[in-house]
Amino acid sequence: MGWALRMIRLFKHYVPHAVLLLGLLDFVLLLCAAEGGWILRARQIGMDVDHVLTRLPPLLTFAIAIQTGMIAVGVYGTEALQSIRFAFARLLVAISLGVIFLSVLYFLLPGITLWRSNSLYAMMLALTLLLAVRLLLGSMLGGEAFKRRLVVLGAGDRASRIRQIEQRKGSGFLVVNYIAMNDGPQVIEDAINRNAIYNLADFVVRMGASEVVLALEERRNALPLQDLLRIKTTGVHVNEISTFLERETGRVDLDSVNPSWLIFSDGFSAGRRLSSMAKRLFDIVASLILLVLTSPVILIGAILVKLDSKGPAFYRQERVGLYGQEFWIVKLRTMRQDAEVAGQAVWAEKDDPRITRLGYWLRKLRIDELPQSWTVLKGEMSFVGPRPERRQFVEDLEQHLRYYAERHMVKPGITGWAQINYPYGASIEDSRNKLEYDLYYAKNYTPFLDLLILIQTVRVILWPDGAR
Repeated sequence: MGWALRMIRLFKHYVPHAVLLLGLLDFVLLLCAAEGGWILRARQIGMDVDHVLTRLPPLLTFAIAIQTGMIAVGVYGTEALQSIRFAFARLLVAISLGVIFLSVLYFLLPGITLWRSNSLYAMMLALTLLLAVRLLLGSMLGGEAFKRRLVVLGAGDRASRIRQIEQRKGSGFLVVNYIAMNDGPQVIEDAINRNAIYNLADFVVRMGASEVVLALEERRNALPLQDLLRIKTTGVHVNEISTFLERETGRVDLDSVNPSWLIFSDGFSAGRRLSSMAKRLFDIVASLILLVLTSPVILIGAILVKLDSKGPAFYRQERVGLYGQEFWIVKLRTMRQDAEVAGQAVWAEKDDPRITRLGYWLRKLRIDELPQSWTVLKGEMSFVGPRPERRQFVEDLEQHLRYYAERHMVKPGITGWAQINYPYGASIEDSRNKLEYDLYYAKNYTPFLDLLILIQTVRVILWPDGAR
């Protein structure tokens, strides 16, 4: 089975091979752009060019800063990989953000950054090279060469769910055959009946499949153990549908998951004391820095809130946090003082009439959430985690959604996996979708995933699809 047909798991988070290869190629190109910018400027002013190793720190700083910006604004997302116009727009923003950061860093640590004149040349070279590689590899990245070949055992509703994901733009796999296992109503009409295949393991190998996904409707007394054992011994990976969907969608699929899978699958590791300590240390340091840097913004915001509408500048509200314990969050007030009648919790709506004129911009720019850094410093929240909700909402959602209480097994956060992957919603269905992302985060938490979420929060701030 070809190496390009699989996904790589970095710190419990799956990364498609195509994205990883493109990311590595981009990093090399960014180093080349930085070196090219240095040489161009050096020759322009008549300066001798020393060995490349003498300026390795500035070259690495440039590449890391720009690539971090690329990750932050979604350059490696499906849309950017499929559309060159979308990629160009995001690359332009990413390089601009990276150069702004490098300009600030130049005043703090000039020895590890390029000169500003070097950066200008390097920026233009980087944009040209990164666009060129996307023009050359664009069709290949989304083509079958980088897609994993699957055989699905099942032809019912669960198998149909896999087909829906396969047909989405940017899907990383190709189903070469569906096998009807006679375990319930058949939904996939073109599925091959298991009885028509003499040797299933041989059939899977001849199809060139790298993975078999078990998508049975009824598993009791229907698990084809002999077939699965033979398939496994041929070197083909065998996966259960819940694990497969978790990997492909970045969420825990509530339709297919059952308690035994949550109990026995990899995740929810208790042996992560060092990770928890590192997370808390980061929260303390980052919240202190953020409070110091943004205190003038918070003060000006508070004054403007008082001038804009009647009521207090800050809004305090009880939310449900770790292990279901309640705590108070503090935000700049963005709604009218009479937004909730008799303390009754009300879902926020699109174009909510309760939001003040100033509140609209405070929410859009996420300024209203800056005072929550104090809650993070106290340890009641983290920068990354599930969004904390009102007790009234929590009790209602626990009645409608399985496993909703499990999201409270991790500390709530200002940003999170659900917030960067799903637009703001205010319904049971929206809460269900966000819960699937929250469970994925709780199950697969690592400092790497936290870092990825923090970086990609920049994208949500710049393009606030669903900020309310």
